[in-house]
Amino acid sequence: MSKVGKKPVDIPTGATPRVEGQKVSVKGPKGELSFVVPDDVSVKLEGNVITVDPRTETKRARALWGTSRARINNLVVGVTKGFEKKLEITGVGYKAAVEGKNLNLSLGYSHPVLYPIPAGIAIVTPKPTEIVVSGIDRQQVGQVAAEIRQYRGPEPFKGKGVKYEGEFIFRKEGKKK
Repeated sequence: MSKVGKKPVDIPTGATPRVEGQKVSVKGPKGELSFVVPDDVSVKLEGNVITVDPRTETKRARALWGTSRARINNLVVGVTKGFEKKLEITGVGYKAAVEGKNLNLSLGYSHPVLYPIPAGIAIVTPKPTEIVVSGIDRQQVGQVAAEIRQYRGPEPFKGKGVKYEGEFIFRKEGKKK
């Protein structure tokens, strides 16, 4: 039994869900998102609660049960509160700035790195060494943060690079003479 799948998804005020067959869509103050649930899982809307159940007792159905419930919950949270990931930049001369529809990164290369900000994502730099990626789609927010981090990931000797807020960087000692 899936611990996550058993829980119903509560719909807060301000969000309006629709279930049409296998398609679940939720509209809220921040926008609208939809998700097509796999055929192995059934979805029911009863009042202000969405419940997810496996159609059969196969391994695939049980695996998709909890996943589908989590994805539907992410739709609800995304259109009501939204998601955000914070990145920290460490290094002398390393900085970031938003210029129009691009994120300008100075990461120790001989040239600045321009990252085009995708639609549905907002990027803010409260300090030159901080980047805040926010949006309503959890997967897209995480993907954009991972792409920005990939330009210069943190290195293990001095810890220079782009890392997630609160991420632990395992440090190496270096050579001794």
